[in-house]
Amino acid sequence: MRRALLALSLLLLTPAAAPAASPRPPVVVELFTAQGCSSCGKANALVSQLADRPDVLALTFPVDYWDYLGWPDTFAKPAFTERQRAYARKLGIREVYTPQIVIDGAVQASGVRPERIEPLVDQAAKAPINPPDMMFLGVRRVAVGSGPVPRGGAEVWLIRYDPREQEVTPKKGDNRGQTLVQRNVVRQIVRLGGWRGKPIALRMPVATEEGLETVVVVQGVKGGKIVSALAK
Repeated sequence: MRRALLALSLLLLTPAAAPAASPRPPVVVELFTAQGCSSCGKANALVSQLADRPDVLALTFPVDYWDYLGWPDTFAKPAFTERQRAYARKLGIREVYTPQIVIDGAVQASGVRPERIEPLVDQAAKAPINPPDMMFLGVRRVAVGSGPVPRGGAEVWLIRYDPREQEVTPKKGDNRGQTLVQRNVVRQIVRLGGWRGKPIALRMPVATEEGLETVVVVQGVKGGKIVSALAK
């Protein structure tokens, strides 16, 4: 029975069997920030505002390369820094920096000038797309349907984040004594597998913490453009 339901779910994800258009996936806005970054406050606030838009999925990725200034970021993970470096290589950026905002894996801008970010988000929200259908199969699987694949193939990523606003007051470094507010802080990121344009179902690992929101992202390999995202 379980295999039959899975086969039916995958069939429903093929274009020929989908009579109605699926909802447009949200624009994925990724902020690379750090608690030791003295210029990241406005970018943190911008992500908190963007998180309220129904057409945007705003994610905060704390990085660890400012830890040497004296304050180890309490949320940073090496995987987040590596994700930012993958974007830098793909987008032709000489070196990583904070605050950096990446929109749909396709364009980046400095978070120091928040007024420049929203026009880019609006542009991405109106851009023509042809994403694969996606659906969660229970609590442990996700299905990705058929569709056009970015050159070189695509990857499916599981991202879990804490939707709450969280306050941190560094005791050392450039932000010593200041209360920093961060929202949608990513706590877990896992590569589920590759996607070659044909329907697949992938198993998701259990959450590392309670209270996290789940999103699955399909994007080009090694920091490529995001072609679809599904939030649970």
